[in-house]
Amino acid sequence: MGQVLYLQYDLSKFCPYNTVLFDHSDPSINTVLTAPTDKPGVALMDFVIFPPRWLVAEHTFRPPYYHRNCMSEFMGLIYGGYEAKADGFLPGGASLHSCMTPHGPDTKTYEKTIALGNEVGPDKITGTMAFMFESCLVPRVCPWAIGSPFMDHDYYQCWIGLKSHFTHGSSSNP
Repeated sequence: MGQVLYLQYDLSKFCPYNTVLFDHSDPSINTVLTAPTDKPGVALMDFVIFPPRWLVAEHTFRPPYYHRNCMSEFMGLIYGGYEAKADGFLPGGASLHSCMTPHGPDTKTYEKTIALGNEVGPDKITGTMAFMFESCLVPRVCPWAIGSPFMDHDYYQCWIGLKSHFTHGSSSNP
């Protein structure tokens, strides 16, 4: 039998990068480890973390924006809270968004962000550690997980009541 190599990272020592002017940065700037494929720019798997950090972007929507990915995202919360999900994303919880599945902040987070407007000052996110695995592969969820009493079959409801606050051609909206 071959030897098994164990790597251990103290994620609290990872230095996060962040937006320093406007817009929300692609989460790949927080990649800790990558398993590349033979195709340039395509990862078999990226391991990304979201440690304590400052949010300082100006004149923009700070939480992760609504999006779809060409990769599948499995995200989990180790401890603390996650700024894009005001309700229901607890430590030990995880979410899975397969390739091209739309997702983003829950309705409560979105409404709170819109109410604060564009002139919000720097905000330090503390006491949290979230992670994400991104992969070009489509994960298969096993029957045990689907049948688990911990599966949130109402997850989609976090976006019920979402209203648009944007108007065509307006530059005054976030």
